[in-house]
Amino acid sequence: MAGGAGSLASLWTEVNRCGQNGDFGRALKAVNKILHENKDDVTALHCKIVCLIQNGGFKEALNVINTHTKSLTSDMVGFEKAYCEYRLNRVESALKTIEGISEQTDKLKELYGQVLYRLERYDECEAVYKDLIRNSQDEYEEERKTNLAAVLAARSTWENATAEDMGLPESTYELCYNAACSLIGRGQLSQALKKLQEAEELCRMSLAEDSDMTEEDINAELAVIHSQMAYIMQLQGRTEDALQLYNQVIKLKPSDVGLLAVTANNIITINKDQNVFDSKKKVKLMNAEGVEYKLAKKQLQAIEFNKALLAMYTNQADQCRKLSSTLQSQNPGHPRPVLIQVAQLCREKQHSKAIELLQRFSEEYPESASGIKLTMAQLYLTQGHVTKAGDILRSIEDYKHKQGMVSALVTMYTHEEDLDSAIDVFSQAIQYYQSEQPGSPTHLSLVREAADFKLRYGRKKEAISDLEQLWKQNTKDVHTLAQLISAYSLVDQDKAKALSKHLPSPDTMSFNIDVDELENSHGATYVRKKAAKVTGENAPKEQGQGEIKKKKKKKKGKLPKNYDPKSTPDPERWLPMRERSYYRGRKKGKKKEQVGRGTQGAMSGATAELDASKTASSPPTSPRPGSGTGSASNVVPPRQQKPAASGATRKKAPQKKKKGGKGGW
Repeated sequence: MAGGAGSLASLWTEVNRCGQNGDFGRALKAVNKILHENKDDVTALHCKIVCLIQNGGFKEALNVINTHTKSLTSDMVGFEKAYCEYRLNRVESALKTIEGISEQTDKLKELYGQVLYRLERYDECEAVYKDLIRNSQDEYEEERKTNLAAVLAARSTWENATAEDMGLPESTYELCYNAACSLIGRGQLSQALKKLQEAEELCRMSLAEDSDMTEEDINAELAVIHSQMAYIMQLQGRTEDALQLYNQVIKLKPSDVGLLAVTANNIITINKDQNVFDSKKKVKLMNAEGVEYKLAKKQLQAIEFNKALLAMYTNQADQCRKLSSTLQSQNPGHPRPVLIQVAQLCREKQHSKAIELLQRFSEEYPESASGIKLTMAQLYLTQGHVTKAGDILRSIEDYKHKQGMVSALVTMYTHEEDLDSAIDVFSQAIQYYQSEQPGSPTHLSLVREAADFKLRYGRKKEAISDLEQLWKQNTKDVHTLAQLISAYSLVDQDKAKALSKHLPSPDTMSFNIDVDELENSHGATYVRKKAAKVTGENAPKEQGQGEIKKKKKKKKGKLPKNYDPKSTPDPERWLPMRERSYYRGRKKGKKKEQVGRGTQGAMSGATAELDASKTASSPPTSPRPGSGTGSASNVVPPRQQKPAASGATRKKAPQKKKKGGKGGW
């Protein structure tokens, strides 16, 4: 027994020494030897659990805890159990374990905050970190502030919440990065980009102090900052700059699978239906193992949506339907999976099925029907059903009184020549703003547009109420008053006369204009000249005016090289060959001396020379083309002459070299 006790003491000494040195592998071997002697030693079991956790053996540690539940109570190893569950991505189980522990220590609260963050319960998480920062003072205060800044950034990004200013410092690049993410969530992109640049400088400065850090290590650490910079550029429309920065992050191959998945997803959104082969390669990064534990639910949802869209762009109809159906089952009230299915049906020219699908979804989920009905209206318009599209738009309660919607409906009904429906749209919108925002600029602008519309289409009687309302708002508006008088003149002339008294007198309307000065002005002179040109076509012009510009310099005509000034030109040379008196026609593709289609041995050239009628019909003063050249009267006219050089001496026209050819041939 004495020897056994001595060996146990030495083993415990070994465990203590290895634990202080961080050599948990050797410490684990020593603990196993102790447990071999006494398998129910609680302290040895606890030490074994800690060694396994330090070595990354979370499953083995959890098995030890679950195996010895009688000896290891939740108060003793509750933190270790919750931590193992958290690291094994069993977040719900970790939360239950933490809530079952009676004593809430600081380290347990830290873990509780991490679990709440993973569960996206940001309000509770924020409260936990505020309590920790307020009630604890140790070397981990800066890390807690960093985590709190991350929670505020997540609330700003995913919940559109405007967090209060906590006065957190920005002394480290992590704090600066989280502050930039909060600015992105609030839409302050330019300020966020500047903050990310500050974070990059702080990161380089802090990592440069470590001599073991290489440039590649620094760039790998900066990858998350660069990816966020590229995201801001993408939101700003600088897609080329964003794509270049995204590709730089991908080339670094960072160990964070979540960062790679988000970067690859954003590249796919830039590519859309272009560069499909590159997008297919990026999908592999989005499907990496462990991505689902690194990203928020909305990020994972966006990635799945983009996978379905990519399948549609690559004409993988079955894959697109499968992915969109899965998304719809996971997010039953979300309109985007249905819109993807509708887009696929439209690509297949099945518009009626697409409309039926949209109609069914809008009836099942009326709270998400606004965007769906807009899509239905668009499909009806593409099919030419304008009235149906208008009825769908008028059924959208959230938008039907908006100015843009009123404008669209009036345009559509006017196109269909349904003026009554267009006026009804105006009336409903005016009544809505009359009750909700009377006298507002939107209300008055709608009244003005309604009055102008009715006057434009001859509905002066119906425009009276609108014009009266506008005139009461501004009694000095002479234009509206004139329109009102014009409208009343058709209905009540006495009322029109009474209103005409409010018109300004001619004396007040005179603006002390010098007519002579106005007529002599540059603009008036120009108009007068233009009118004179139209009415006075036969007005006398000054000598040489306007004709110098029209005259063109005559070019001296070129004579043929074989021109003979002694020969008499052919008087019919200006006529086309077919219209000349001596033209007898010719057969296409036949040479002069070629054998004709007559009897065997007949010669077409000989018959032409023996035909005296042809020579008699030719004009005596102009030699016939093709006749002999023995006398002056038989000289060929210049326009009929051709060079008589033989084939051996005739030069070929120089040919242009072909561009782009290879070699010298």
